[in-house]
Formats: sequence, structure tokens, C-alpha cells
Amino acid sequence: MNAWRLRALLNRAMPHAKLITRWGEKGSYRYIPVIYVEWYGTAYTSCIDHVKYEAVKPNHDRRLIILTFALCGAVAGILLAAITAYFVRRHALSRDKVQDIAQPDTEASQDYQDLCRQRMAAKANEKPEPAHTTHSPKKIRSLSQEGPASTSSHSSTSSWNEEPVTSNMDISTGHMILSYMEDHLKNKNRLDREWEALCAYEAELCSTLAATQPQNVKKNRYTDVVPYDHSRVVLNELSNVSGSDYINSSSITDHDPRNPAYIATQGPLPQTAADFWQMVWEQGSVVIVMLSRLMENGVAMCHRYWPEEGSEVYHIYEVHLVSEHIWCDDYLVRSFYLKNLRTSETRTVTQFHFMSWPDNGVPNSTKALLEFRRKVNKSYRGRSCPIVVHCSDGIGRTGTYCLIDMVLNRMAKGTKEIDIAATLEHVRDQRAGMVKTKAQFEFVLMAIAEEVHAILKALSQ
Repeated sequence: MNAWRLRALLNRAMPHAKLITRWGEKGSYRYIPVIYVEWYGTAYTSCIDHVKYEAVKPNHDRRLIILTFALCGAVAGILLAAITAYFVRRHALSRDKVQDIAQPDTEASQDYQDLCRQRMAAKANEKPEPAHTTHSPKKIRSLSQEGPASTSSHSSTSSWNEEPVTSNMDISTGHMILSYMEDHLKNKNRLDREWEALCAYEAELCSTLAATQPQNVKKNRYTDVVPYDHSRVVLNELSNVSGSDYINSSSITDHDPRNPAYIATQGPLPQTAADFWQMVWEQGSVVIVMLSRLMENGVAMCHRYWPEEGSEVYHIYEVHLVSEHIWCDDYLVRSFYLKNLRTSETRTVTQFHFMSWPDNGVPNSTKALLEFRRKVNKSYRGRSCPIVVHCSDGIGRTGTYCLIDMVLNRMAKGTKEIDIAATLEHVRDQRAGMVKTKAQFEFVLMAIAEEVHAILKALSQ
């Protein structure tokens, strides 16, 4: 008889009995049910034979274990799915940040090869566009460096088409800023005092430990021009040709510290050309502004980090020269097709090369540089990646250009108060020595005054 059934019968037959169920041992069975019956103080014991505990007692422990493992597995699966989704989204966002990237793998590789073939085939019969001032393609090398000229099949000349002046600045603000600039330029004593104050200004004590490491010293063109640790561009050492994360470059921000507006860097050396292209690729940059020639007065200013013809490989980056246009005597524009050989991803990079700016000096006029800047910004418009700007040391001409562009961009967005000295201090906090001479600082004021005058003229029409 089942123990539980016996207990029910005893309850009905002996309502005043106290029934206690225990589990005991008997014979070959490990556990058998035992019922103790207490009837008015007298105890009776009943053992139910031939009943195995395993057949009667529910197996709650096993079910609990199975349920626990099932819940743990479900939680682990949810966590794994969430982590996977996070990294997939992060990867997608990082890819969206980089502009002009074609489809990877075979499609990108095929597009790249087709474009190169088309350019090489078309240039043989290409006629230069009509120009107000014509230049022979043979002049390109002599324009960019001192040395014998060479012919480039990718070269062409273009007419001088001035970019229209655009700005959100109102007329009253423009006149106020123009008056302020003209007062600075006319009052030489005021300009001298302001420059002296800028020279006396010292940025907060910042470390340059990375630049002074023995393995990195040879990567600096000048030993006294090095980036701060807090603002230096950090390379992916796993993708670097020498396994290093160092390059003599600084991120320069304006109002948003999370999104640099510029990367100020030195002219690449022969041993840092691959690092330069790695930086361009990893930072998502599509515009390079070069402000020096390769050679000036017999001194090397910058290594040629691009091919004169066809393509050249710099570690894992292949650079193909697509076109080279001389816009005027002051600057030319080169278009490159940049390919990551590991991922087969490709990108178009445009280099704007201004050639009439001497080292430690200023251009002959502001007009050519302002027109140059407009063309740069027209190519860059709508991008969220930093513009790579370099000269030889990455502080003199580079700092001057960045300061002009930063101030004019603020004005174009409607800023009514402009403090050029404070803006320069802000830039120097990120890279020491930006704008090296008083003549360069004065040129900044002249360029801004000239651009404001052009804006006011355009607004009045």
C-alpha cells in the first residue's frame, strides 16, 4: 500500500491520532516511508514494505538544477548577443565617420584597378583646359622643388576661377571686425605689445615624453619641435611598419575637443612617409594642405611622400597619383587614390600644395592664400574629419594657416566677437610654437581684414 494512502486512511480512522511521517531504512531499500502514530499518548510504528523512496518522493532537486542551468544559459546568451550588437554598431559608426570609402574586397579592388587603367589611358590623349595663364607640365617638379624638371603625364593646367565669398556674418559685425583689424595694423605699437605678450605666454606644463624616447627621436625633423603627449596623434602600433604609435603630429581642436579640426604635422621624412599615410588613413582625412616646397635654398623641407608617376606602396598603403593640376603660379592640386592593402578599402585624397610661401616668412599677398583656402574648404565642405596641414616644421606656416582658417570659420558661423590673440594661445596649448614670427601674426591680421572686406563687398551687392 502506498504510504500516502495509508496516512489518509489513518487520518479518517483515528482523527485524534498524531501522525508523523519519517524516512527510514530497511532491507535492500535505501529509504522506506515510516509512519509514527501517537494515540492518546501511545506510540505505534508502521513501516510500509516494498515501497522505494525513489518511486514516491518527487525529484525536486534535479528539476531545480536543470532550471538553474537553463536560466544561466539564457542570461549568457542575452549578454553575448548584446556584446556582439555593441561591437557591430561601434564598427559601423567608425566606418560611417570615414568619408568616401568604397566597398571593400573584390568590388573595391576592381573599381580601383579600373580607375587607374582609365586614368593612364585617357591622359595620353588629354588636352589641357584653356587657361588665362598657361604652364608646361614640365614645370611641376621645378615648382615644387629645386632641381631638374621632369614631365608628368598626369599634369594639366587650369584657369584661375575665383571661388565666391560666402559668410553668415551681418554687415554691422563685419564693419566692427574690419575696424578692429585695421586699428591693429595701423597701430604698430599696439601690435608689438600684443606680440610680446604672446611670446611671454607659456602654456601649462605639458609632457613631451613620447617624442623624446630614443626610438622616436629620429622621427623628428627638428629636435626642438615636438608634440605634446596630450594632443599628439597616436598611431595603431599593430599596423605600423616599425611597431610604433608615434608620429610628430598634433590634433588641433576649435570648439569641440572630441573632433579635431586640423592635424598639424611636420613635413614627412623618408623614414616616416609610411607613418604619414597611416595617420591619414586612420584619422579618416581626405584633404592635405602642404605649405612648403620639397627643397628651399638647398635645404630639404619635406620628403616627397607621393609618387611622381603611377603608384607607390608605403608599407600597407598604396598611393596612386590620379591627377595633378596647376591652378596658378602659387599652388597646384594633386588627387590621390589611397588603398589599404590589408582590407582592400580605398579612398580619394586631395592634396593642395601652396608653393609661394618661404620658410619663416609670409606670402607676397593675401589674395592668393585666401583663394587657396576657399578651394580647400570647397573640397572639404561637409566633412567631419580633420584637415592634415604641414609645412616643414609643422608650426610656422602651418600655425599661420590654421589660425587664419579657424578665425574665418568662426566668423562665417556668425561669431560677433573675435579675439585673435586668445585664439592663438588656444592653438599653442595644443602644439607649441604655432605662428613663429611677428610677421606671420601680422599676416594673419591682414588676411582676415582682406577677407572681411571681400565679405562686406559681396553682401553689399
